[in-house]
Amino acid sequence: MLRQRRITPVRQVPEDPSRASPLHVPAEAFAAWTVASGLAEQTALIRRAALGHFIRWCHGHSIESLEAITSLVLEDYQSDLSQRRKANGSPLALSTQVARLYPLKAFCKWLVRTRRIAINPAAELAVPSIPRRLPGRVMTPRETEQVLAQPDVGTPAGVRDRAILELLYSTGIRRMELVRIELRDVLLDRGTLFVRRGKGGRDRVVPIGSRANRWVDQYLRDVRQRLVPENQTGGILFLTDYGEPFRKNRLGDLVKRYIGKARLPLPGACHPFRHACATHMLENGADIRFIQALLGHADLSTTQIYTRVSIEKLREVHARTHPTGQGRRLPLEAA
Repeated sequence: MLRQRRITPVRQVPEDPSRASPLHVPAEAFAAWTVASGLAEQTALIRRAALGHFIRWCHGHSIESLEAITSLVLEDYQSDLSQRRKANGSPLALSTQVARLYPLKAFCKWLVRTRRIAINPAAELAVPSIPRRLPGRVMTPRETEQVLAQPDVGTPAGVRDRAILELLYSTGIRRMELVRIELRDVLLDRGTLFVRRGKGGRDRVVPIGSRANRWVDQYLRDVRQRLVPENQTGGILFLTDYGEPFRKNRLGDLVKRYIGKARLPLPGACHPFRHACATHMLENGADIRFIQALLGHADLSTTQIYTRVSIEKLREVHARTHPTGQGRRLPLEAA
């Protein structure tokens, strides 16, 4: 039986004073062009949100026309982003600043291409590059098993949650990729998963490990039919207790809860399983180009970060081969 959705009070959101700004018209046209040009809808959403921030800033500075957006205006906006503080007093992360500036550069380039303005004011805007950082901490295989064991598989929700965790670890897919999985994308008899519209709008096919395959199969046989509304066929693979597709934040909260139950001090929620999948496979001898295909990385250099994370094999080889490993005594010490 489906649960009845609880009715919660609607949070009153203050009206955006910049809603009447004429800058919203070209911004919406740009977002529509983003999708029409073949880019992912998620890219359009990111661009729309970034331009919304910029338009609100422009409204606060009495900038209401495209002609008023100059290179100096963009530099002032970039400077404001670098000095802005969040509610807790911490600065905006560099990645957040970059995520708001790159759509703005693309927008200005599009304005010139469509002859809405004559000169690109963002042509010389220098957007800082984000250094590729190592994951702060990668789960060991034992820790991963601890998290996987947390759902109560004696309940329908526990079977579903175990299938979700197993699939994240087995395939290394991203959170948004998991919430989009449709029934037609899972071929359990072949042990494969078709990932639609991954990062950059790219599709790919990835293998599902035998254990994850069994849990997804159990979820499909014993649980999903209890959640899906009557007379509905097809649709999204994983459903909430209310028979609805997961939203990415709700899925993240679910996974984070199980990591917390395992008492692991890990940042993030779904991404630690992606890190663990890649790192554990590399430590067991997988070729890095296979990992690249599995994770859906367009550039091998993105995948190579995991070769620096995979330290356990390096420690093992070091202990076995270095003259001072495993308490060996050097010839001088022996004498």
